[in-house]
Amino acid sequence: MNIIKNALLATTVLAAMSAPVLAQDAMAGHDMSAMGGSQAGAAELPEICKSAKGMSSDMSSDMSMNMDHEMDQAHMDLMAGMDETNKQMMDSMMVEDIDVAFVCSMIPHHQGAINMAKAELEHGDNQWAKDMAQKVIDAQEQEIADMVAWLEGEGANE
Repeated sequence: MNIIKNALLATTVLAAMSAPVLAQDAMAGHDMSAMGGSQAGAAELPEICKSAKGMSSDMSSDMSMNMDHEMDQAHMDLMAGMDETNKQMMDSMMVEDIDVAFVCSMIPHHQGAINMAKAELEHGDNQWAKDMAQKVIDAQEQEIADMVAWLEGEGANE
């Protein structure tokens, strides 16, 4: 497991070091205004997911929310699960080789899902949701291990 953690750390550090320059080059001349709304290819959420109490239905690109109440620990933990990994994911997308960029950005994306699932296990009440959270953890941990192995092998040759 230490090999995986070291590989993740090394990948993240390398991606973070190159991301600012690559991001500027990659974004030059592109109209990024469309990224504030729903993205192409994003799944349409069921209506129940859009009408969470106290949240703006039109979330801005800075992820600010219009809350009419204090957020409880369960929701803070759920949001923190993705907040911790969003920067890593975006930085990793800027790695020059697209295959490596995809795999590198999927690692923190999967880790965000694991973090959110752990918040569900800690705070959730519904057994189906808790069982789903455990399935997410199990599957995502295996996929992260597979991606790290690819990066250490074939991906290192890209």
